[in-house]
Amino acid sequence: MNQPFRLRASSRRIGPLRSAIRTLRLRYKTRLATFKARSNRFRSKSTFIGVTGSSGKSTTTALLAHILKGHGHVLPLKPYNQLASLTEAVSGGKHPVDYVVVEAGILSKGDMQPMADVLQPDVAIVTFIGIEHFTSFRTREAIAEEKSALVKAIKPGGLAVLNADDDLVASMAHLTAERVVTFGRECKADYQVTRVSSSYPDNLEIEIAWRGGNIVLTSRLLGEHFWLSVAASVATALELGVPPRTIAQQCATFTPLANRNQIVAIQDGPVFIVDAKKAPLVSLPLAMRVVEQAAAPRKRIVLGQISDFSGNPKPKYRDAYRAAIAVADQVVFVGDNAHRSKASEDDRKSGRFVELQTARQVHDHIRQTAIKDEVILLKSSNNMHLERVALAWTHDVKCWVDTCGKRIDCHICGLYEHPFEEHAAIVKQQKKATRKARYRQSLDRILPWRQGASDDPKK
Repeated sequence: MNQPFRLRASSRRIGPLRSAIRTLRLRYKTRLATFKARSNRFRSKSTFIGVTGSSGKSTTTALLAHILKGHGHVLPLKPYNQLASLTEAVSGGKHPVDYVVVEAGILSKGDMQPMADVLQPDVAIVTFIGIEHFTSFRTREAIAEEKSALVKAIKPGGLAVLNADDDLVASMAHLTAERVVTFGRECKADYQVTRVSSSYPDNLEIEIAWRGGNIVLTSRLLGEHFWLSVAASVATALELGVPPRTIAQQCATFTPLANRNQIVAIQDGPVFIVDAKKAPLVSLPLAMRVVEQAAAPRKRIVLGQISDFSGNPKPKYRDAYRAAIAVADQVVFVGDNAHRSKASEDDRKSGRFVELQTARQVHDHIRQTAIKDEVILLKSSNNMHLERVALAWTHDVKCWVDTCGKRIDCHICGLYEHPFEEHAAIVKQQKKATRKARYRQSLDRILPWRQGASDDPKK
């Protein structure tokens, strides 16, 4: 008896096919979003400002946007710094806003040029060139070449704001025919930082000399190294015509970004300095200096994963431990590299050095040993999410998975009060609710007589 013909598809073939379809859809959406953004950029009358650099760009972007809010209408910031969020921000510039401030970050070669083409900045700010994403770039010169695309893309009549203290950034002045102003601690800078002070519990205070005189600024930022972000933001704002008084007022009310030397003070408990977003090897001395300058009954440093270096990791973690133990009463190494500290037997027996494996163990250790007003620095790359150690003092943190794979901070994820196993289902529900809300909004636009009906689930 003849069997009916059935079309059978091998699962080995369907899997790659679905993956290819997803890739094509993503490419289509990206190209469509890029086309719309370029069209909106051409028609927009807003001032577009792009910020890039190896460090300080996130704080510079947020601080500058906050300063400009005191002078005009600023498009709300996007939480990411890649092409997708940049095109979304540029598309938002078609609305009646005065300023669009975006952060442009890179992960690999070729990332900056598409963003520069879409943004076509009226103002390009370059903060600093250091070693980041080492596997892709290897040298500071390669990173500078990649980031210089933003300066080359400045529109006619635009402005470049460059760090005079960084040789590679300062040399970018020759890459544009537009006006260039510089900031830095060198006397040759147009906006010269003449004084910097910051030591916990006192926050950052800096003084800047420029052609219009001197301006003294106080902020809630902690750490002398933040002079870079403040100087870049202030120089740009002054060039855009923001009054010095407005700048000083806005600087004083700026809230520091989460996970970037963020102060989390626990009532009758410790004071956390949460710096768990990035941990390039070159940034460790800056973090150690913050602890060294702090005034506290006890100082501790929790160090997780270090990034952006070449060669054998053993001496890097050994040197990091030596630098940390020189300024702290106790150093806690956490994660897979904790054994690389080369701490002495005396430090281990006395408790000056503690070796742990997970963020949950760090939290438990600090809970058991914390004293009032001690300062604890949490320093690591964001894959370990050490910010949970501080969050757990004020929230019921239930997500303690070692590596969740998410690049975003726990504050942005917002699911830390749920076990990691439940995250996928919650995200799925959230996306479904968002799709429904957008569908109802679309119907309200197409059918005006439906206005208000979407609020009633029966309708």
